[in-house]
Amino acid sequence: MGKIILRLDRVMADRKMSLKELSEKVGVSNVNLSKMKTGKISAIRFSTLEAICDALDCQPGDILEYIVEDK
Repeated sequence: MGKIILRLDRVMADRKMSLKELSEKVGVSNVNLSKMKTGKISAIRFSTLEAICDALDCQPGDILEYIVEDK
């Protein structure tokens, strides 16, 4: 079984967008976005993912990556 990795930090860096700026555009607290950025969450609402994609002008696949773990 694999796992989902969040690549929010990479997309934010590519767009040169700060956590504070993204937080203001998306309407999610800095703390929650920071947890997403570091991958310390176990779930994400579609509405939040949609808002992040809108703010960063990206697709969900740019932020989420599925990695197969070795057996």
